[in-house]
Amino acid sequence: MPNMYDSAYELEKAIRESEEFKGLKVAFETVMNDADARKTFEDFRDTQMELQQKQMQGEDITEEEVEKARKVVELVQQHEAISHLMEQEQRLNLVINELSQIITKPLEELYGSQS
Repeated sequence: MPNMYDSAYELEKAIRESEEFKGLKVAFETVMNDADARKTFEDFRDTQMELQQKQMQGEDITEEEVEKARKVVELVQQHEAISHLMEQEQRLNLVINELSQIITKPLEELYGSQS
């Protein structure tokens, strides 16, 4: 009987060797090696984190914060390297979501049979 952890490590290795991950890694390194792109990307991530934290704590998001986030998103969308990075990230996320659906299938079948 295969060990689940061994299978998980094999899956991790397959993800690292996938075209989706390799594309994401190149896109990430491109952004990190460009000072302007890096700062814009980090501002975007910081803004995202701040807003998510406020939402999780049930705090209201001010008009100023919404406007700041809108401007940061606009800058990100205009920056070709960051846009490419986000596309690559989305591609890998799709694969990971599909893998997650496969992994959780036994639970879905078990609980789904109860209805």
